[in-house]
Amino acid sequence: MRALASPASLKGVLAAEQAAAALARGVRRVAGWQAEELAVADGGEGTASVLAAHLGGSFYETVIHDPLGRERVGRWLLLDDGTAVVESAEAVGYAMLAAEERNPLAASSRGVGELVLAALSGRPREVIVAIGGTATVDGGLGALSVLDRWPGDVGLRVACDVRNPLLGPLGAARVFGPQKGASAADVEVLETRLAASERLRGVSELPGSGAGGGLGAAFASLGGELCDGAELVLDAIDFDRRARSATFVVTGEGTVDATTLEGKAPGAVVRRCRRLGVPCTLFGGRVADGIPAARSLSGVPARAVDDLERLGEQLARELL
Repeated sequence: MRALASPASLKGVLAAEQAAAALARGVRRVAGWQAEELAVADGGEGTASVLAAHLGGSFYETVIHDPLGRERVGRWLLLDDGTAVVESAEAVGYAMLAAEERNPLAASSRGVGELVLAALSGRPREVIVAIGGTATVDGGLGALSVLDRWPGDVGLRVACDVRNPLLGPLGAARVFGPQKGASAADVEVLETRLAASERLRGVSELPGSGAGGGLGAAFASLGGELCDGAELVLDAIDFDRRARSATFVVTGEGTVDATTLEGKAPGAVVRRCRRLGVPCTLFGGRVADGIPAARSLSGVPARAVDDLERLGEQLARELL
């Protein structure tokens, strides 16, 4: 009997690979069980490391600027097949700013453009840009200030963790601005700025154009294909083949709520398992919004590893 441990990251607590390892250890405590670790991601924080873990490749470093213009070293990934992977959160991630520093009116996505330029210098056949988890709502105009055109011989796919448009009540400013530190008045300023950009006007209604604070729109204006990030990652790591041979799959993340099932990696895993006819258990460090059948952990970060090991063991025993 074999389990497939396919969690996403527990943000700020455990990387997806660490969570998968803890679940697998718990499963293996039960005689007769094997466990495969297959961490997942959706275009947000940790996407590059998940792809590297399963597909191989090398990370490279370059000097870039953070959301507030401070120099820092950022990494990009070159997969063994010649695909470059750039994670926007590596350059302008929300998590890299202290609470008092979070100000989307001042934050710029310039560092993302710098990281992509570094990746292009490696002459990849294609670039995948994962755009979730940013501190910015500048429509990607900071990135475009250093990356104003795209080489015609290099493919460009954009891994979006949400499908929101750029503008309007479901857009980047109104939905994600408050999450990134914007006041009600700030949100109106951000919306006005985004709406005023001629460069973004033709792509503002595309699903995913509002992802990454509007980075989706910026890369779409360069000719990039906006993709569902979770589906892109699951296809890349050959999830379906691995899930078909599993007795059960376990997936989850730090907080499970309505958004989990709308576009995040655990929701995509649940849907695929349902389609494949493979039992799947969803867990959350915290479960909100009355998500049915989701297992809740203690919610205490210091206990996350123990919680996951215990969950893996419990599920294996229940399915003996």
